[in-house]
Amino acid sequence: MSIPDLNTLVAGFDHEAFGSQAVFRTALQALSHPACPVDMPVGAAAPRHGHMAAAVLLLGLLDADTRLWLSPALADSDAATWLRFHTGCTLVSDAAQAQFCWLAQGDEWPGLAQLEQGSETWPDQSATCVIEVERLQGNAPGWTLQGPGIPSERQLKVQGLPHGFEDQWQMNHANFPRGVDVFLASPTQIAGLPRTTRLQHTGV
Repeated sequence: MSIPDLNTLVAGFDHEAFGSQAVFRTALQALSHPACPVDMPVGAAAPRHGHMAAAVLLLGLLDADTRLWLSPALADSDAATWLRFHTGCTLVSDAAQAQFCWLAQGDEWPGLAQLEQGSETWPDQSATCVIEVERLQGNAPGWTLQGPGIPSERQLKVQGLPHGFEDQWQMNHANFPRGVDVFLASPTQIAGLPRTTRLQHTGV
């Protein structure tokens, strides 16, 4: 990673405690109601690189005890410096060692199966992956989703997913209780995909 330029570093949350609490509530809402896009409260000066919603989500979830992997477009960007400075997280070059992964839209990625899966005894020790997408549209044909937190079924249309995501998600879901939890992040919204969620492609 290149040497950070602290002269260009922007602030984090406008109010750290309130900002972190708002992000945690938003993340919990997204995971409790899978495939329902949720607006990410801003309340922070986000870096130039990466989607704002993804950056603010990680700003609220990371701390000095967490390991973060960033995809190539983010690894040498101001986003890396910003998160490292404001959260104290450890940046790792091997995605398999990370507790959180942030994938920029359009970047190559290692795939869900290459990330930390947890164990049968400690499934909570798996990785959480934040994947940038172009757009999230609730109640629109694309995916039909079922599982805990979804009454009957729910529809979600996602634009800008990495290649092969749907096939990888099927394998990830089948690995339960092990597996990776995912947040999809548009520029302003997030949607949760806990590993318990089943999805079927039903639209264009």
